[in-house]
Amino acid sequence: RVVIADNRFVMPGCRVEGGFVGDHDRATGMPVPVHISARAEDLESLLSGLMETCQLLVESDYDSVLVATLIAFGFVFIHPFEDGNGRIHRYLFHHVLVEKGFVPKGLVFPVSAVILERIDDYRQTLEHYSKPRLDFIEWRPTDKGNVEILNETINLYRYFDATRQAEFFFECVEETVNKTLPDEVSYLKKHDLINDFIKNYIDMPDKTVDLLIRFLGQNNGTLSIRARDKEFRKLTEDEVQAIERKYEEVFRNDE
Repeated sequence: RVVIADNRFVMPGCRVEGGFVGDHDRATGMPVPVHISARAEDLESLLSGLMETCQLLVESDYDSVLVATLIAFGFVFIHPFEDGNGRIHRYLFHHVLVEKGFVPKGLVFPVSAVILERIDDYRQTLEHYSKPRLDFIEWRPTDKGNVEILNETINLYRYFDATRQAEFFFECVEETVNKTLPDEVSYLKKHDLINDFIKNYIDMPDKTVDLLIRFLGQNNGTLSIRARDKEFRKLTEDEVQAIERKYEEVFRNDE
């Protein structure tokens, strides 16, 4: 319910039917899956096993990134819910890294943003697991446009080689540590500099200063004509130019 606040069209809790990721044929409405989720009757066993594995590995000296890989990808391959699986999957990366002590509690570690920036690699990493398994799953379409699995498939989700997924996630963690976080720290320092300059230059409420900085960032360091005529019409031309020059000095001096 936290992940899906509006559940009028989504069944809360675990699925009670089959599930798949993919499309429907435009002419026939037949499912065209790129991933088929675990059978509904197997979800309790699979999720219990996943949680027990998580607890065991979190308490061990097993590598933190590998643990996060196994749990997060293990969850999304099972795909236990009608909706929200991807969001929980990406949350699990961060949760496990915190539980293992790799990321300090309270620190936002933006690895999910890096994953989504590499969306094509991410999709290929998911398909590396899903596509080969389609050949081992017997299914038929239902009247609701879903899939009904006809054979035993639980071990396809219980056991899998996570090498490709681990390589991808290690790359994302490395980029987060070496680039994303330093870039964010650099931006925050620059934001503080321009923020302090504006506050010392003009008496202005914090939220108005934040809005001004945001407008400058959206328009390459200049205040748009619309903003000058509306939100910041009380600023003089000299004040606008002084703020723009300072913004340029702060944000462009290392480019």
